[in-house]
Amino acid sequence: MIRISGYALRLSLLSLFAVLLLIAGCEKEVVYPPTETKVVVDTFHGTVVEDPYRWLEEQYSSETRAWIDAQNEFLATFREKFPGLDKIRARLLELNRVDVVRMPTEAGGKYFYRARFGDEELYSIYVREGLEGPERKLVDPQALDTSLSQSVEITSLSSDGALLAYSIRESGEDEVVIKFIDVNTGEYLDDVFEKAYYFGLDIDRDAKGCFYTHMDSVGTRVYYHRFGTPRKNDKLIFGQGYGSEKFITCSLSENRDYLLMTVYYGAGGHKTEVWLKDVVRDRPVKPVVTDINAQFYPSLADDKLYLLTNWEAPNKRLLVTGISKPDKKNWREVIHENEFPIESFSPVGGKLFVGYLENVASRVKIFSPEGKAEGDLELPTLGSVSGIYGTWKSNNAFYMFSSYVYPDVIYRYDIAGGVSSLWSEREVPLNTEDFKVEQVWFDSKDGTRVPMFLVYREGIRRDGNNPVLLYGYGGFTVSMTPSFSEKFALWVEMGGIVAEPALRGGGEFGENWHRAGMLEQKQNTFDDYYAAAHWLIDNKYTNPSKLAAMGGSNGGLLTGAAITQRPDLFKAVVCTYPLLDMLRYHKLMLGPYWIAEYGSADDSTQFEYIYEYSPYQHVKAGTEYPAVMFITGDGDTRVDPMHARKMTALLQAKTGSNSPILLHYETEIGHSGGLAVSKGIEQSIDWLGFLCWQLGVKP
Repeated sequence: MIRISGYALRLSLLSLFAVLLLIAGCEKEVVYPPTETKVVVDTFHGTVVEDPYRWLEEQYSSETRAWIDAQNEFLATFREKFPGLDKIRARLLELNRVDVVRMPTEAGGKYFYRARFGDEELYSIYVREGLEGPERKLVDPQALDTSLSQSVEITSLSSDGALLAYSIRESGEDEVVIKFIDVNTGEYLDDVFEKAYYFGLDIDRDAKGCFYTHMDSVGTRVYYHRFGTPRKNDKLIFGQGYGSEKFITCSLSENRDYLLMTVYYGAGGHKTEVWLKDVVRDRPVKPVVTDINAQFYPSLADDKLYLLTNWEAPNKRLLVTGISKPDKKNWREVIHENEFPIESFSPVGGKLFVGYLENVASRVKIFSPEGKAEGDLELPTLGSVSGIYGTWKSNNAFYMFSSYVYPDVIYRYDIAGGVSSLWSEREVPLNTEDFKVEQVWFDSKDGTRVPMFLVYREGIRRDGNNPVLLYGYGGFTVSMTPSFSEKFALWVEMGGIVAEPALRGGGEFGENWHRAGMLEQKQNTFDDYYAAAHWLIDNKYTNPSKLAAMGGSNGGLLTGAAITQRPDLFKAVVCTYPLLDMLRYHKLMLGPYWIAEYGSADDSTQFEYIYEYSPYQHVKAGTEYPAVMFITGDGDTRVDPMHARKMTALLQAKTGSNSPILLHYETEIGHSGGLAVSKGIEQSIDWLGFLCWQLGVKP
């Protein structure tokens, strides 16, 4: 028998009353579903802080579930106000119902990749014998789960390409299940890794087992698993003593002789450690770098170990040493620091491919193993290259290119011939010939020059009346480079402008740019965002009644700050999977990993600047807040959905305006993507319709 609490019953009845008022046409004042307050008082270093909605952190309590249901019902009453939802849905279907092939991985002369064809909902895993051989479907998630809630990704391959490890992600969660399949027979190994966080897995040289990194409540550890044996017997290789604020990745060298392990001091942290183990001879783990306060990203190629680092080089440089003698005294600089930051490095086909960011656009230079320049990859236009993929001894390098007006294209680069050819392209039914991409620069509050990309249709009038979507992130060294989005393309088609500034906290201009927007300088990120909005207004692209803010995850913190610090600047805000209660973020889910980026309220000094901007603590009664749509869901196991739940409740209680505060809460969608096409579209049409309604856009 199902029990309904007294509060849940009252909530259901009162929510029904609120809905009836709206349907009856009582629109002079928004009547929100009632939310009970249960004040919890915390004291941080002498400062008393009240939290009226701590109870909403209990995600699966009957009271919280009833509250979520009421919020989703409340949102449903507003959808009839969103213009052209059917047209938006139909157009997004057209833009998404196309063949899409992802980056291939080579093993044993075979090529493995994920692909989704136009009439399919999810990506399947395929194998092709040779570059031109027929393709064969190996794993079809649509056949595994008719609910379309599971997605699959390639995790590892044996050297001969005969064994595939792949992950299964449920509803966008970060935790995955890992399975192993015989590529030739289609039979599965009995070994199944239960749902958990895995930061790397590689099959060993003779395909008798695998090395992997597993995270639990204690921390991350590297293990070796021998196929056919119980997981409880797996051998601990590395990680003892590291706490939950650090995470460890592992990967095998191409010849499977050596295991690389990298310890990250938090996401976006200043320090990494690198360790190396000869697994063929089972020698002890050897430190490569442990005592330098800098970031190191290791790669193995033949008998060499390359280290991409920002040590004494904020824009990064590349070092090399021998695998047998990786000590610091043997390091040699092979690629010097440049005026533009190095974004990526890949040793492929006996060459070094180094990706730079030149004013927030990709440029890829090719070097010999000794660091001699050998030219650039020719790119179609201003845009983004998402890494170079291939093996050290292959003649083929693959890379994906994308831009605001250029849907994803994968090229194969013939290393011997020095020529790129098309591997696959995404043929989206979109005419971008009249789309214009412009890069502008503006001054932030402290005088720092910040770039911003604008995308719009030719012929727009600079009359201050254009609907603008200002999208931002600004954190964890993530660089916001030009890339294709069906949703943003549709916004431009409908006459809107997409504006994307390179906020401090990102990696667009190296580590100094990142550090200028983290910890005690996080306010710089927000100030850059507001300066971008003012530039758009001052230069007659838009006005506050036509300006919307949008961001997700760390970008959700950005838009949360925009709501509370500058409610006058935006007409509407879309805040997705956000961090908002910064006094408690580090206590939940993956929060400990982000202390290096934000700091912790447990530290008295860090508490002061975190408390100064934390959005949840700065909602003021009677303030006329803009219209807001929060988006989150149960499947987000990275950023706790409590942030959006609590902030929704608080804003609904305190706002002094009639602009609605809405919550789109998914019970089957999370932070990490992997959504079925139809599910992703249904989520997108809500926020697109919401923005069209608020900014006066007619689809």
